[in-house]
Amino acid sequence: MDDLQKKLEERLLQSINYTMETSDEEILSEIDTLFLEEPAIRIHTVEERKKLKEKIFCSLRGLDFLEQLLKDDTITEIMINGTDMVFVEREGRMEKIQEHFSSQEKLMQVIGKIAGECNRTVNEVSPILDARLADGSRVNIVLAPIALNGPVVTIRRFYNNPVTMEQMIAWNSISREAAEDLRRMVMAGYNIFISGGTGSGKTTLLNALSGYIPKDERIITIEDSAELKLQDIPNLIRMETRNENVEGCHAITIRDLIRSSLRMRPDRIIVGEVRGAEAVDMLTAFSTGHDGSMSTGHANTAKDMLSRLENMFLMGMDIPLAAIRKQIASAIDILVHLGRTRDKKRKVLEIMELEGFVDGEIRMHTLYRYDGNALIKEGEIKNDKKLKAAGLKL
Repeated sequence: MDDLQKKLEERLLQSINYTMETSDEEILSEIDTLFLEEPAIRIHTVEERKKLKEKIFCSLRGLDFLEQLLKDDTITEIMINGTDMVFVEREGRMEKIQEHFSSQEKLMQVIGKIAGECNRTVNEVSPILDARLADGSRVNIVLAPIALNGPVVTIRRFYNNPVTMEQMIAWNSISREAAEDLRRMVMAGYNIFISGGTGSGKTTLLNALSGYIPKDERIITIEDSAELKLQDIPNLIRMETRNENVEGCHAITIRDLIRSSLRMRPDRIIVGEVRGAEAVDMLTAFSTGHDGSMSTGHANTAKDMLSRLENMFLMGMDIPLAAIRKQIASAIDILVHLGRTRDKKRKVLEIMELEGFVDGEIRMHTLYRYDGNALIKEGEIKNDKKLKAAGLKL
Protein backbone atom coordinates (compact mmCIF):
# COMPACT_ATOMS: atom_id res chain seq x y z
CA MET A 1 0.00 0.00 0.00
CA ASP A 2 2.89 2.40 0.78
CA ASP A 3 4.45 1.75 -2.62
CA LEU A 4 1.09 2.30 -4.33
CA GLN A 5 0.57 5.55 -2.43
CA LYS A 6 4.02 6.80 -3.44
CA LYS A 7 3.38 5.86 -7.08
CA LEU A 8 0.02 7.64 -7.20
CA GLU A 9 1.42 10.73 -5.46
CA GLU A 10 4.16 11.01 -8.09
CA ARG A 11 1.59 10.74 -10.90
CA LEU A 12 -0.64 13.28 -9.19
CA LEU A 13 2.19 15.78 -8.87
CA GLN A 14 2.96 15.37 -12.58
CA SER A 15 -0.67 15.98 -13.55
CA ILE A 16 -1.11 19.24 -11.62
CA ASN A 17 -0.97 22.48 -13.59
CA TYR A 18 1.26 24.66 -11.40
CA THR A 19 0.53 27.78 -13.48
CA MET A 20 -3.02 27.82 -12.08
CA GLU A 21 -4.46 27.62 -8.59
CA THR A 22 -5.85 24.16 -7.90
CA SER A 23 -8.68 23.77 -5.40
CA ASP A 24 -9.02 20.92 -2.91
CA GLU A 25 -12.04 19.64 -4.85
CA GLU A 26 -10.00 19.46 -8.04
CA ILE A 27 -7.23 17.54 -6.25
CA LEU A 28 -9.76 15.02 -4.89
CA SER A 29 -11.30 14.63 -8.36
CA GLU A 30 -7.87 14.03 -9.87
CA ILE A 31 -7.19 11.32 -7.27
CA ASP A 32 -10.46 9.60 -8.27
CA THR A 33 -9.33 9.68 -11.90
CA LEU A 34 -5.98 8.11 -10.99
CA PHE A 35 -7.81 5.35 -9.09
CA LEU A 36 -9.81 4.50 -12.21
CA GLU A 37 -6.64 4.35 -14.32
CA GLU A 38 -4.53 2.33 -11.86
CA PRO A 39 -5.04 -1.49 -12.14
CA ALA A 40 -3.39 -2.18 -8.75
CA ILE A 41 -6.14 -0.29 -6.95
CA ARG A 42 -8.75 -2.90 -7.87
CA ILE A 43 -7.48 -5.52 -5.41
CA HIS A 44 -8.26 -3.21 -2.47
CA THR A 45 -11.59 -2.85 -0.69
CA VAL A 46 -13.74 0.27 -0.77
CA GLU A 47 -12.65 1.15 2.77
CA GLU A 48 -8.97 0.74 1.87
CA ARG A 49 -9.41 2.96 -1.19
CA LYS A 50 -11.11 5.60 0.94
CA LYS A 51 -8.22 5.61 3.41
CA LEU A 52 -5.66 5.72 0.58
CA LYS A 53 -7.44 8.67 -1.02
CA GLU A 54 -7.38 10.55 2.28
CA LYS A 55 -3.68 9.74 2.81
CA ILE A 56 -2.73 11.00 -0.64
CA PHE A 57 -4.72 14.20 -0.18
CA CYS A 58 -3.26 14.85 3.29
CA SER A 59 0.24 14.17 2.00
CA LEU A 60 -0.17 16.76 -0.74
CA ARG A 61 -2.35 19.40 0.88
CA GLY A 62 -2.26 18.68 4.61
CA LEU A 63 0.24 17.48 7.22
CA ASP A 64 0.55 13.91 5.95
CA PHE A 65 -0.47 11.25 8.51
CA LEU A 66 -0.45 13.90 11.25
CA GLU A 67 -3.89 14.94 10.01
CA GLN A 68 -5.36 11.67 11.31
CA LEU A 69 -3.55 11.96 14.63
CA LEU A 70 -4.85 15.51 15.08
CA LYS A 71 -8.42 14.24 14.66
CA ASP A 72 -7.98 11.68 17.44
CA ASP A 73 -9.33 13.30 20.62
CA THR A 74 -7.64 10.68 22.82
CA ILE A 75 -4.18 11.98 21.82
CA THR A 76 -2.81 14.86 23.91
CA GLU A 77 0.76 14.95 22.58
CA ILE A 78 2.51 14.02 19.31
CA MET A 79 6.30 13.61 19.36
CA ILE A 80 8.30 13.23 16.13
CA ASN A 81 11.97 12.27 16.53
CA GLY A 82 13.19 12.28 12.94
CA THR A 83 11.42 10.44 10.13
CA ASP A 84 11.01 6.98 11.71
CA MET A 85 10.30 7.50 15.40
CA VAL A 86 6.84 8.89 16.15
CA PHE A 87 5.29 8.72 19.62
CA VAL A 88 1.91 9.80 20.97
CA GLU A 89 0.57 10.31 24.46
CA ARG A 90 -2.84 8.91 25.36
CA GLU A 91 -4.27 9.35 28.86
CA GLY A 92 -0.83 10.22 30.19
CA ARG A 93 0.88 7.16 28.69
CA MET A 94 3.38 7.27 25.84
CA GLU A 95 3.40 4.82 22.94
CA LYS A 96 5.28 4.44 19.65
CA ILE A 97 3.08 4.26 16.55
CA GLN A 98 3.66 2.56 13.20
CA GLU A 99 3.13 5.64 11.05
CA HIS A 100 6.26 7.45 9.91
CA PHE A 101 7.44 9.85 7.24
CA SER A 102 8.61 8.35 3.95
CA SER A 103 11.65 10.62 3.81
CA GLN A 104 13.28 13.59 5.52
CA GLU A 105 12.18 15.68 2.54
CA LYS A 106 8.54 14.85 3.30
CA LEU A 107 8.99 15.72 6.97
CA MET A 108 10.59 19.04 6.02
CA GLN A 109 7.65 19.76 3.69
CA VAL A 110 5.26 19.28 6.61
CA ILE A 111 7.42 21.52 8.82
CA GLY A 112 7.42 24.14 6.08
CA LYS A 113 3.61 24.07 5.94
CA ILE A 114 3.33 24.51 9.70
CA ALA A 115 5.73 27.46 9.70
CA GLY A 116 4.15 29.02 6.61
CA GLU A 117 0.62 28.94 8.06
CA CYS A 118 1.91 30.91 11.07
CA ASN A 119 3.87 33.32 8.85
CA ARG A 120 7.10 32.24 10.55
CA THR A 121 10.42 30.84 9.38
CA VAL A 122 12.44 27.85 10.54
CA ASN A 123 15.70 26.81 8.85
CA GLU A 124 19.37 26.14 9.61
CA VAL A 125 19.90 29.81 10.43
CA SER A 126 16.90 29.89 12.81
CA PRO A 127 16.51 26.22 13.78
CA ILE A 128 14.04 26.63 16.65
CA LEU A 129 10.38 27.59 16.21
CA ASP A 130 7.39 27.87 18.54
CA ALA A 131 4.15 28.03 16.58
CA ARG A 132 0.56 26.83 16.61
CA LEU A 133 -1.76 25.00 14.27
CA ALA A 134 -5.13 26.24 13.06
CA ASP A 135 -6.90 24.17 15.76
CA GLY A 136 -4.85 25.87 18.50
CA SER A 137 -2.38 23.02 19.06
CA ARG A 138 1.04 24.21 20.21
CA VAL A 139 4.03 23.21 18.08
CA ASN A 140 7.75 23.24 18.87
CA ILE A 141 10.20 22.53 16.05
CA VAL A 142 13.96 21.98 16.36
CA LEU A 143 16.12 21.37 13.28
CA ALA A 144 19.74 20.46 12.59
CA PRO A 145 22.37 21.36 13.60
CA ILE A 146 20.64 21.68 16.99
CA ALA A 147 18.71 18.39 16.73
CA LEU A 148 21.23 15.61 16.14
CA ASN A 149 18.77 12.81 15.29
CA GLY A 150 16.84 14.65 12.60
CA PRO A 151 14.05 17.25 12.73
CA VAL A 152 12.18 17.10 16.04
CA VAL A 153 8.54 18.20 16.18
CA THR A 154 6.47 18.24 19.37
CA ILE A 155 2.75 19.01 19.17
CA ARG A 156 0.75 19.69 22.33
CA ARG A 157 -2.94 19.27 21.61
CA PHE A 158 -5.78 21.01 23.38
CA TYR A 159 -9.43 20.11 23.55
CA ASN A 160 -11.49 21.59 20.72
CA ASN A 161 -14.11 22.58 23.27
CA PRO A 162 -12.59 24.19 26.37
CA VAL A 163 -12.71 22.00 29.47
CA THR A 164 -15.13 23.31 32.08
CA MET A 165 -14.72 23.14 35.83
CA GLU A 166 -17.57 20.63 35.96
CA GLN A 167 -15.57 18.30 33.71
CA MET A 168 -12.49 18.72 35.90
CA ILE A 169 -14.58 17.82 38.94
CA ALA A 170 -15.92 14.73 37.11
CA TRP A 171 -12.36 13.69 36.28
CA ASN A 172 -11.37 14.08 39.96
CA SER A 173 -8.83 16.75 39.02
CA ILE A 174 -10.26 19.06 41.68
CA SER A 175 -12.83 18.76 44.45
CA ARG A 176 -16.18 20.51 44.14
CA GLU A 177 -15.51 22.46 47.34
CA ALA A 178 -12.16 23.76 46.05
CA ALA A 179 -13.69 24.62 42.67
CA GLU A 180 -16.43 26.61 44.38
CA ASP A 181 -13.89 28.52 46.47
CA LEU A 182 -11.87 29.33 43.33
CA ARG A 183 -15.07 30.49 41.62
CA ARG A 184 -15.68 33.03 44.38
CA MET A 185 -12.03 34.15 44.30
CA VAL A 186 -12.15 34.76 40.55
CA MET A 187 -15.41 36.67 40.82
CA ALA A 188 -14.05 38.75 43.70
CA GLY A 189 -10.91 39.69 41.74
CA TYR A 190 -8.15 37.74 43.48
CA ASN A 191 -4.92 37.59 41.46
CA ILE A 192 -4.26 33.91 40.78
CA PHE A 193 -1.01 32.30 39.64
CA ILE A 194 -1.05 28.68 38.42
CA SER A 195 2.12 26.57 38.60
CA GLY A 196 3.03 23.04 37.61
CA GLY A 197 5.24 20.87 35.45
CA THR A 198 4.97 20.32 31.72
CA GLY A 199 1.62 18.77 30.81
CA SER A 200 0.16 19.18 34.30
CA GLY A 201 -2.94 21.05 33.04
CA LYS A 202 -2.08 24.69 33.76
CA THR A 203 -3.69 26.05 30.59
CA THR A 204 -6.71 23.77 31.04
CA LEU A 205 -7.33 25.12 34.55
CA LEU A 206 -6.80 28.71 33.42
CA ASN A 207 -9.42 28.24 30.69
CA ALA A 208 -11.82 26.69 33.19
CA LEU A 209 -11.35 29.54 35.69
CA SER A 210 -12.07 32.08 32.94
CA GLY A 211 -15.65 30.82 32.90
CA TYR A 212 -16.14 32.60 36.24
CA ILE A 213 -15.01 36.04 35.05
CA PRO A 214 -17.93 38.52 35.02
CA LYS A 215 -19.14 39.06 31.45
CA ASP A 216 -19.13 42.86 31.67
CA GLU A 217 -15.34 43.09 32.12
CA ARG A 218 -12.66 43.84 29.50
CA ILE A 219 -10.04 41.07 29.37
CA ILE A 220 -6.67 41.07 27.59
CA THR A 221 -4.76 37.82 27.04
CA ILE A 222 -1.04 37.83 26.24
CA GLU A 223 0.75 34.69 25.02
CA ASP A 224 3.84 33.47 23.23
CA SER A 225 1.66 31.20 21.14
CA ALA A 226 -2.10 31.64 21.43
CA GLU A 227 -3.50 28.64 23.33
CA LEU A 228 -6.07 30.09 25.70
CA LYS A 229 -9.73 29.59 24.84
CA LEU A 230 -11.49 31.83 27.31
CA GLN A 231 -15.18 31.14 27.73
CA ASP A 232 -18.05 33.54 26.94
CA ILE A 233 -16.20 36.85 27.32
CA PRO A 234 -17.59 39.45 24.87
CA ASN A 235 -14.98 42.18 25.51
CA LEU A 236 -11.87 40.07 24.88
CA ILE A 237 -8.58 41.20 23.31
CA ARG A 238 -6.10 38.45 22.36
CA MET A 239 -2.45 39.28 21.69
CA GLU A 240 0.44 37.07 20.61
CA THR A 241 4.19 37.67 20.44
CA ARG A 242 6.10 37.87 17.17
CA ASN A 243 9.59 36.63 16.45
CA GLU A 244 12.09 38.66 14.46
CA ASN A 245 12.24 37.46 10.85
CA VAL A 246 14.36 37.80 7.73
CA GLU A 247 11.92 40.31 6.22
CA GLY A 248 13.07 42.84 8.80
CA CYS A 249 10.11 42.63 11.19
CA HIS A 250 11.28 43.31 14.73
CA ALA A 251 10.44 40.93 17.56
CA ILE A 252 7.44 41.78 19.74
CA THR A 253 7.93 40.26 23.19
CA ILE A 254 5.59 39.50 26.07
CA ARG A 255 7.13 42.49 27.87
CA ASP A 256 6.13 44.73 24.96
CA LEU A 257 2.58 43.37 24.96
CA ILE A 258 2.11 43.72 28.71
CA ARG A 259 3.25 47.35 28.60
CA SER A 260 0.93 48.05 25.68
CA SER A 261 -2.00 46.32 27.36
CA LEU A 262 -1.83 48.73 30.30
CA ARG A 263 -2.92 51.49 27.89
CA MET A 264 -5.90 49.49 26.60
CA ARG A 265 -8.11 49.94 29.66
CA PRO A 266 -8.17 46.28 30.79
CA ASP A 267 -10.08 45.09 33.84
CA ARG A 268 -7.97 41.95 33.97
CA ILE A 269 -4.77 40.87 32.23
CA ILE A 270 -4.10 37.18 31.61
CA VAL A 271 -0.53 36.23 30.72
CA GLY A 272 -0.42 32.70 29.30
CA GLU A 273 2.98 31.85 30.79
CA VAL A 274 5.99 33.67 32.20
CA ARG A 275 9.47 32.28 31.58
CA GLY A 276 11.86 35.19 32.03
CA ALA A 277 12.19 38.95 32.43
CA GLU A 278 8.51 39.49 31.59
CA ALA A 279 7.81 38.48 35.21
CA VAL A 280 8.68 42.10 36.14
CA ASP A 281 5.92 43.50 33.92
CA MET A 282 3.45 40.76 34.86
CA LEU A 283 3.83 41.42 38.58
CA THR A 284 3.67 45.18 37.99
CA ALA A 285 0.41 44.75 36.07
CA PHE A 286 -1.00 42.59 38.87
CA SER A 287 -0.16 45.33 41.39
CA THR A 288 -1.56 48.33 39.51
CA GLY A 289 -5.30 47.99 39.80
CA HIS A 290 -5.99 45.04 37.51
CA ASP A 291 -7.55 42.80 40.14
CA GLY A 292 -8.44 39.30 39.02
CA SER A 293 -5.46 38.93 36.70
CA MET A 294 -3.97 35.47 36.14
CA SER A 295 -0.85 33.79 34.78
CA THR A 296 1.02 30.47 34.79
CA GLY A 297 4.58 29.22 35.22
CA HIS A 298 6.64 26.03 35.36
CA ALA A 299 7.74 24.68 38.75
CA ASN A 300 7.84 21.43 40.73
CA THR A 301 6.13 22.83 43.84
CA ALA A 302 4.35 25.99 44.92
CA LYS A 303 7.40 27.14 46.93
CA ASP A 304 9.66 26.44 43.95
CA MET A 305 7.42 28.69 41.86
CA LEU A 306 8.10 31.62 44.20
CA SER A 307 11.85 31.02 43.87
CA ARG A 308 11.53 30.88 40.09
CA LEU A 309 9.59 34.16 40.05
CA GLU A 310 12.38 35.76 42.07
CA ASN A 311 14.97 34.54 39.55
CA MET A 312 12.88 35.66 36.59
CA PHE A 313 12.39 39.08 38.15
CA LEU A 314 16.18 39.44 38.48
CA MET A 315 16.50 38.75 34.73
CA GLY A 316 14.61 41.96 34.06
CA MET A 317 15.54 44.21 36.98
CA ASP A 318 18.45 44.16 39.41
CA ILE A 319 16.96 45.15 42.77
CA PRO A 320 17.34 43.70 46.29
CA LEU A 321 15.75 40.29 46.87
CA ALA A 322 13.66 41.67 49.72
CA ALA A 323 12.07 44.19 47.34
CA ILE A 324 11.30 41.42 44.84
CA ARG A 325 9.65 39.24 47.47
CA LYS A 326 7.59 42.16 48.68
CA GLN A 327 6.43 42.78 45.11
CA ILE A 328 5.48 39.11 44.62
CA ALA A 329 3.59 39.00 47.93
CA SER A 330 1.73 42.18 47.01
CA ALA A 331 0.87 41.09 43.45
CA ILE A 332 -0.26 37.46 43.87
CA ASP A 333 -3.12 36.50 46.17
CA ILE A 334 -3.53 32.79 45.40
CA LEU A 335 -1.08 30.20 44.09
CA VAL A 336 -2.55 27.00 42.63
CA HIS A 337 -0.13 24.13 41.98
CA LEU A 338 -0.91 21.21 39.67
CA GLY A 339 0.86 17.96 38.91
CA ARG A 340 0.49 14.38 37.79
CA THR A 341 -0.12 11.58 40.24
CA ARG A 342 1.26 8.04 39.93
CA ASP A 343 -1.66 7.00 37.71
CA LYS A 344 -0.65 9.82 35.29
CA LYS A 345 -3.80 11.82 36.07
CA ARG A 346 -3.61 15.62 36.21
CA LYS A 347 -4.71 17.01 39.55
CA VAL A 348 -4.69 20.16 41.67
CA LEU A 349 -2.14 19.34 44.39
CA GLU A 350 -2.09 22.58 46.40
CA ILE A 351 -3.95 25.84 46.74
CA MET A 352 -1.98 28.38 48.76
CA GLU A 353 -2.76 31.90 49.95
CA LEU A 354 0.07 34.45 50.01
CA GLU A 355 -0.44 36.34 53.26
CA GLY A 356 2.27 38.95 52.75
CA PHE A 357 5.93 39.79 53.27
CA VAL A 358 7.08 39.12 56.85
CA ASP A 359 10.64 39.08 58.25
CA GLY A 360 12.22 39.00 54.80
CA GLU A 361 10.15 36.05 53.59
CA ILE A 362 6.90 35.51 51.70
CA ARG A 363 4.44 34.02 54.16
CA MET A 364 1.99 31.45 52.77
CA HIS A 365 -0.54 29.10 54.22
CA THR A 366 -2.32 26.12 52.72
CA LEU A 367 -5.99 26.27 51.80
CA TYR A 368 -6.14 22.85 50.09
CA ARG A 369 -3.66 19.98 49.76
CA TYR A 370 -3.85 16.67 47.88
CA ASP A 371 -3.17 13.85 50.37
CA GLY A 372 -2.73 11.04 47.84
CA ASN A 373 -6.44 10.25 47.62
CA ALA A 374 -8.34 13.52 47.61
CA LEU A 375 -7.95 17.29 47.76
CA ILE A 376 -8.44 18.13 51.44
CA LYS A 377 -9.29 21.56 52.83
CA GLU A 378 -6.69 22.61 55.43
CA GLY A 379 -7.38 26.28 56.09
CA GLU A 380 -9.55 29.33 55.52
CA ILE A 381 -8.58 32.38 53.52
CA LYS A 382 -7.29 35.16 55.76
CA ASN A 383 -7.34 38.17 53.43
CA ASP A 384 -11.07 38.32 52.74
CA LYS A 385 -11.30 42.04 51.87
CA LYS A 386 -11.98 41.41 48.19
CA LEU A 387 -14.58 38.78 49.03
CA LYS A 388 -16.40 41.15 51.35
CA ALA A 389 -16.24 43.97 48.82
CA ALA A 390 -17.85 41.65 46.25
CA GLY A 391 -20.48 40.50 48.73
CA LEU A 392 -19.13 36.95 48.76
CA LYS A 393 -18.02 34.53 51.46
CA LEU A 394 -15.87 31.37 51.54
